[in-house]
Amino acid sequence: MPETLSPREVFQRLIDGIGAGRFTELAELYAEDAVVETVFEPVGPRRVEGRAALRERFAQVSASSPVELTPANVVVRETDDPEVVVAEFDYRVHHRLTGRTFESANIQVLRVRDGLIVNSRDYHDHLALIVAGDNLPQLVAALSPNARA
Repeated sequence: MPETLSPREVFQRLIDGIGAGRFTELAELYAEDAVVETVFEPVGPRRVEGRAALRERFAQVSASSPVELTPANVVVRETDDPEVVVAEFDYRVHHRLTGRTFESANIQVLRVRDGLIVNSRDYHDHLALIVAGDNLPQLVAALSPNARA
C-alpha cells in the first residue's frame, strides 16, 4: 500500500506542479468531491466542485494561460487540525504577452484527507494578473451593472 502524503507534502506537490507548468496533473491531488474556493476571483466561478471540474479548469489554464508562475518565499504552517495547513507564498510572475514581471502574494488554506485535497480556500491576487495582462478595461466591463443583467 502506498504511503499517504501529509498535508504539507500534498501542498508541496501542488506548488511544484504549478511552478513546472504541469497543470494537467494537478487534479490528481484532489479528492473526487473536492471543493476549491477562489475567494478574491473578481469574475468567473469562485467555487469549483469535484475533481472532474477541476481537471477541466486546469486543462483550460494549461492551454491558455499567458503567465509563468515561479513559487517563492513559501511558508507552510501546520494548524491544530492535522488535516489543515496554511501556505503563504509569492509567485514570481512573468506575463508572456506583455513582458511584465512582478511578484504576487498568495495564501492557501488546504484540508487534506487520506493524501488528497478535500477543500481549498485560495486567496490569490487576481487583480495583479489582470493589470499585468492589460485586461483592466475588460474587468471593468465585466463588473458593470449592464454586464450582470
